[in-house]
Amino acid sequence: MTIRNRPALLLLLSFAVMLGSHGSVAQDAASRYWADSWRGWHFYEAPMLEELQYLLPAGKAMPTAPPTQASRAPELVEFERLQKTLEETRNIAIMRPSEANVRRYMELESKVVARASYFADVAQRVAWATPQLDPTLQGRPVNAKALEVFDQAELVDRSRAIADLGKDHVLFFFYRSDCPYCHAFAPTLTAFQTHHGIQVVAISVDGGPLPSFPNARPDNGIATTLKVSQVPAVFLAQPFTGKITPIGFGVLSESQLLERIAVVSGLQAEGMQTTTTQGLALPPEAP
Repeated sequence: MTIRNRPALLLLLSFAVMLGSHGSVAQDAASRYWADSWRGWHFYEAPMLEELQYLLPAGKAMPTAPPTQASRAPELVEFERLQKTLEETRNIAIMRPSEANVRRYMELESKVVARASYFADVAQRVAWATPQLDPTLQGRPVNAKALEVFDQAELVDRSRAIADLGKDHVLFFFYRSDCPYCHAFAPTLTAFQTHHGIQVVAISVDGGPLPSFPNARPDNGIATTLKVSQVPAVFLAQPFTGKITPIGFGVLSESQLLERIAVVSGLQAEGMQTTTTQGLALPPEAP
């Protein structure tokens, strides 16, 4: 080749070098592609923070990651580890109940029970020293002597409440003259009326007399309205509103009457549904 063709020769050499470099780059890219074929077609790799830094305006730094939450209490970590270990040990003993596996589980369970027992002892001591946390001082006591005092105080409170209730309430007592239970129950009701100041209105379903209530009224259909199918029966009634609520059927003690009337009157105050007999005349008094 002559000297005059030297520029052309240099140009050809430059093209050869460029082709060679592009070929090696393409070969490297192809080898990386086949080496990463396990990623699939649609993988995305998040850029490094250093690479993203070049995309920000000059003088602005990358935001730092938020601080991690405070580490958990070591007691919680220990408890969860113990709970998991106990469960796994038990499951192993169930699936493979060899003596070694069962013994390992029983020993670990014994340690857990001992910890729970110690916790109960500490909780009891705390309750003894803190009255508002002692369940034996809240509500009905468990000590026999304290229980006696509690019942007496409750009796006085309920008796006072029923005396106030008797200002505008009465007790309807439905009976039959041939009912031995009604005859046995009648003296309790007369004593209750005397002790607690609430009037008892006796209503004879069959029209017969009852010695304890000589002024008993004959039934005028109110027993049917209230669906009285069994006697003796007691209802709490408020005549001026016509609200009537069942207290109980059968022979009841004075304490049972106190408790039930107190509960029913409390529920009435809270809006419990009751039978209303407005417009229905009560039985007339016996002549």
